[in-house]
Parts: sequence; structure tokens; C-alpha cells
Amino acid sequence: MVLFVTPSKVQKKLAGNVRLRRLQMELTQEGLANRSGVPLPTLRKFEQKGAISLESFLKLQMVLGGLENILKATDVKEAAFSSIDEVLDADITPSRKRGTRN
Repeated sequence: MVLFVTPSKVQKKLAGNVRLRRLQMELTQEGLANRSGVPLPTLRKFEQKGAISLESFLKLQMVLGGLENILKATDVKEAAFSSIDEVLDADITPSRKRGTRN
């Protein structure tokens, strides 16, 4: 199954999800802005257009209860081996931990 997801669509979907969660918690935009420390105009712009900084988005999620889910969704999974042969066949050279220069 191929999904055609663009950053713009994801931004709008995230904004819609934040709005729905805010309404479920019976918070006004002003109430969420006050609790999160995100300026009210920033929250309004986010709910309308999906544009927000990562820091502000995380502040909103902290109030709405979604911060831990974001961490879980971005966890890097370690490779799991099902047999000793897979371990022996695996490339065990250390991977580079920094980017390349351009």
C-alpha cells in the first residue's frame, strides 16, 4: 500500500488533531495558549494553517498529553536477530555517528 503523504498534509492533520484534543479537554484557544506558554496568535495560526515551530508544538503536546507518544513514535529500534547465524552474518563494523560534509 502506497501512501501519498506530504509535509503539508501532515501539518494540517496535526493541527486538526491538536484542535480536536483541545476541544475534548474543553479548553479554549486562549486557555491552551496560557497553559502551554505558546502565544495565542501562534496557536491560532497553527490551527488554521498548520504552521508552528517544533518547540511550540511540543509545548502544546505537553499540555494535551501527547508528548510521550511523540517520543515513542520517534524511537530508533535496534536490530533484532532471530538466530546466531544472523548475528554472525551481520556487518558489525561501528557505524559513523556524524554526517558527511557538503
